[in-house]
Amino acid sequence: MLLTVFNILFVIIAIAMIALILMQRGAGAAAGSGFGGGASATVFGARGSSNFLSKATKWLAISFFAVTLFMAWYAMHRANPNALDMDLGVMGGQVPTAPVEGAPATPVAPPAPADATVPAAPAADGAVPAAPPAPENSSQESPQPTPQND
Repeated sequence: MLLTVFNILFVIIAIAMIALILMQRGAGAAAGSGFGGGASATVFGARGSSNFLSKATKWLAISFFAVTLFMAWYAMHRANPNALDMDLGVMGGQVPTAPVEGAPATPVAPPAPADATVPAAPAADGAVPAAPPAPENSSQESPQPTPQND
């Protein structure tokens, strides 16, 4: 209930701030008053609207931030204090911190069947297979250039 009241107050303050900011004159408005636009300043009094609008905007901004901070604090303290005890399913499972004694360090692959179609690995004695013999009629020369018709 309290959070709903503050949400409504929050929206009202935000709309009021937008309206007050849009009603204020920009930096270039003073140049326009020199050419005959000075009569618009009499709506808020002889001194213009800058004093009233700037003070109202300041207090609306302060209240906007105060309501924002209170709503954040209230939502944080209203959160479930037992959130750490929630059932997280698979992700909440306990992971052992130390390896179990006698267990292999890495998983071992099952042995391959004897009639596997994969060739066996070469022997680990450092022998390297010989390169295939080169064909006898291979020419090491560069190909002859073809004559061009001029």
